[in-house]
Amino acid sequence: MKDSVLTTTQAAGLLGISVRTAQLLIEGGGLPSWKTPGGHRRVHRSDVDALMEQAQADVRHASAAVLVVTTQERLPMFRQLFAEIGHIAPQFLTDVWSAAVAAGGRAPAVVAVDLDGWKAPGLALLQNLATDSRLKNTEFVGVAQAHIESGDLPPRVQQASPDTVAQTIRQLTSDPPRLVDQVVQGDFPLAPNEGSRLQAVRRSGLVNSPAEDRFDRITWLAAGALKAPIALMTLLTPELQWFKSRQGLAMAETPRSWAFCNHTVLQNGIFEVRDLKEHPSFALNPAVANAPHFRFYAGAPVYDPDGFALGSICVIDFRPRKLDASQKRTLLELAAIASDEVKLRELMAKP
Repeated sequence: MKDSVLTTTQAAGLLGISVRTAQLLIEGGGLPSWKTPGGHRRVHRSDVDALMEQAQADVRHASAAVLVVTTQERLPMFRQLFAEIGHIAPQFLTDVWSAAVAAGGRAPAVVAVDLDGWKAPGLALLQNLATDSRLKNTEFVGVAQAHIESGDLPPRVQQASPDTVAQTIRQLTSDPPRLVDQVVQGDFPLAPNEGSRLQAVRRSGLVNSPAEDRFDRITWLAAGALKAPIALMTLLTPELQWFKSRQGLAMAETPRSWAFCNHTVLQNGIFEVRDLKEHPSFALNPAVANAPHFRFYAGAPVYDPDGFALGSICVIDFRPRKLDASQKRTLLELAAIASDEVKLRELMAKP
């Protein structure tokens, strides 16, 4: 059967992306195309279908959740080891039985077990989980200072020392090359799993959805509790920063390149800039250099059920300032509540 030919607009409609994103995808080589004599881009339907099939395969198993199993005594050390891996959502557990239950729920991207802390029970946990068919797409890491004989570990388990575990986790949770090639690069930082994160944003169904009280309450509380004139729940798409909820701001979206939240989704805690005008990364930002002249920003990531940072709960002010310890705790808790609401929204949407 003859392969049908599509315009860029038709391809964008099938892929569920904007025409501009489709144009950038084509220009970047992510979708094969050719030009007509009149200079218009055309693509084959079969290439679009292949891209959609690959995207669906990536979606089915994508996760940014990492289960870290250690002892109570060694927990601070492991929190520090994972503190700089901003594109994942680590869950720390100090009980091997709780870890077995957690891993059997929503499959994480990686299970990392501290074998120096848990020794034989930790090894047994890895052996059991590595043979669980529900975790066929999960990666496993045994963390130990000394080398462990390969015969003592299941073939699926990689070894890492405390010094190398962060790099191992980064490699295991980065996007595959084909997905990386589909991400449109911009003049802002991107996570190593940005392609999977963008799929999670689309999968959430939040972008361009109507206002919801559950999220408006959170931004209202953020503005009041943190004494900020502006409070937002943001979502980051390939091209836009879209506001699911907003207090004190008329605009419903900005270009992605304007988003301070590009930095927020790359870390697990709060991203705070006390004076945007004096910060080298933001002084020339159109929203700082020109009206509305933002001066302060603080945000915390909002996660989906698979641990992807969809955007943030953030506050903005027109004067330089800083959050105290109590205010930082408030912002983190509000972002956690928003994450819980995202998960609940997904559950309620299921038939």
